[in-house]
Amino acid sequence: MEYMVKGADIHLYQPDFNLDETLDCGQAFRWERDGEGYCGFKLNKPLRIYSEKDYFVLKDTTEKDFLEIWADYFDLDTDYGEIKRIFTEDETLSKAHGYAGGIRILRQDSFEALFSFIISQNNNIPRIKGIIGRLCEMYGGFPTAEQVKGTTAEDFSPLRSGFRAKYLADCAEKVNNGIIRLDEIKNMPVEDARRELMKIKGVGPKVADCTMLFGMYKLECVPMDVWMKRVMERFYPDGFPDYVKPYAGIAQQYLFHYGRTGDLL
Repeated sequence: MEYMVKGADIHLYQPDFNLDETLDCGQAFRWERDGEGYCGFKLNKPLRIYSEKDYFVLKDTTEKDFLEIWADYFDLDTDYGEIKRIFTEDETLSKAHGYAGGIRILRQDSFEALFSFIISQNNNIPRIKGIIGRLCEMYGGFPTAEQVKGTTAEDFSPLRSGFRAKYLADCAEKVNNGIIRLDEIKNMPVEDARRELMKIKGVGPKVADCTMLFGMYKLECVPMDVWMKRVMERFYPDGFPDYVKPYAGIAQQYLFHYGRTGDLL
């Protein structure tokens, strides 16, 4: 990670990073295009970021915020070049990261990721963003677990989230009464963590795995939707090779993007 403080901005020189591929691939829902860049949030900290010829500009960002918030959020200390070098041992993965090698895993807040992926069930990205936008309007930003304490499905009716409202209410109840302890789940083995998250009504394996990958940085998780099921059945019927498994979630992002928007399938 190389950067320079330039007035009120941060100029970031970072290989293996593409804003479109990272911010518009379905792993986060609070980023919107703004001219040549994006505006969005980590929790309720806003950022505008755009790319110049060979660097990125983080507008109106202090060095302290960059180092303490954004470097972690964009996973800037992880050597994706080395991970992609490992993936070149596999022909399919080599093609996938060649197609969209600028994807990075966003390190999101675990409660925000959990709530967001509950909303994402059987939904499309514009509608997910609309529901989350209305949620943020209701609370003046993305709510904390404490802020949604005691909410009911009826309380969430202004979100127009349909059947998901009762799942959000159950999630709020279980997180606030200690049945679901996200800080503890972060440190559990994946199978145990998945089982804990699935105690929430409406949370199945895919939502649990998305929460773990994007909200807890458990890179061994591979959320399975229709696209990934097709990819795995065709190319990895026996699962990923052992050398891929520590970075399976990153492999999933490359393969998902290539399968959904490219010619992999």
